[in-house]
Amino acid sequence: MPASGLFLTHGAGSDASHSSLVLLEERLSPLPVARYDFPYRREGRRFPDRAPKLLAALDEAVPAFADEAGVDPDGLVLGGRSMGGRMCSMAVAEGLPAAGLVLVCYPLHPPGKPENLRVDHFPAIDVPCLFVSGDRDPFGGPEEFAEHLPTIPGPVTTVWLPGKRHDLKGADEAIADAVEAWLARL
Repeated sequence: MPASGLFLTHGAGSDASHSSLVLLEERLSPLPVARYDFPYRREGRRFPDRAPKLLAALDEAVPAFADEAGVDPDGLVLGGRSMGGRMCSMAVAEGLPAAGLVLVCYPLHPPGKPENLRVDHFPAIDVPCLFVSGDRDPFGGPEEFAEHLPTIPGPVTTVWLPGKRHDLKGADEAIADAVEAWLARL
């Protein structure tokens, strides 16, 4: 089933106006795309709320976007950058309907702390997933992802951007190319 829309979230230190999210919205038109700011960002705060509050916000915002766009909520692809993509993956693992996940620079663990993995929910993700990351990302490299992604029951696609770190600076076009190609095969 082709995606009915794309719901995108931002990383912890950014917002929904991040250039890669804006480019995705432009490139995927006329597909309905939401670029969502978490409440802490809309309230002008710099530091994210804890996961339960972020997940509750997604539980409200995703169905509201589907309703507003007049699309099937089960056909939405969810995701975003870093923390935002992680929250979407956790929401889907907890039962939020989705047709797939787009996870850009997924934070597998905090930099320098590979023992603090953020993968406990992976076995509950049964939708197709796209991971787009830099191969020099201190939040997790190709070898680490290769070890943990097989715990996801849904089909997983990885795109590694050579020489890029967590910010994926200068890679907006490559990110958009990867997402556009993956959505076309969904």
